[in-house]
Amino acid sequence: MAVGVEWLIEAEGCEPRYLSDERVLKQIFAGIIADLDLHVLHSFWHCFPFPAGITGFAALSESHLACHTYPEHGTATFNLYCCRERPQWNWKEKLTHSLGAQSVRIIKIERGSESTVCSAAYGGNE
Repeated sequence: MAVGVEWLIEAEGCEPRYLSDERVLKQIFAGIIADLDLHVLHSFWHCFPFPAGITGFAALSESHLACHTYPEHGTATFNLYCCRERPQWNWKEKLTHSLGAQSVRIIKIERGSESTVCSAAYGGNE
């Protein structure tokens, strides 16, 4: 019996100025939350001193959404865990558009099954 689905996302080759812009990251979170019909219980954002990035976290009634950005490396990482299946979100298209990502890697993990199912999509939408 699966108890949840988790997505691990790495966006690389991003525009560093977007990775230091809390407004841009909050817009990405808002899009994910609206598109997947998620419900925020509490959110937290921390901006590290320039040139470092931002950490964002939203506790959801469905579980959590988190991001960490590294402008000095042009990289952003996201983690979304939901306690039930959700439709696929188009991480590649959205992060390419919002962050200027040159590549997006997505790993989807079905949690709690007897043998955890993990599928990796390099540059795809899973």
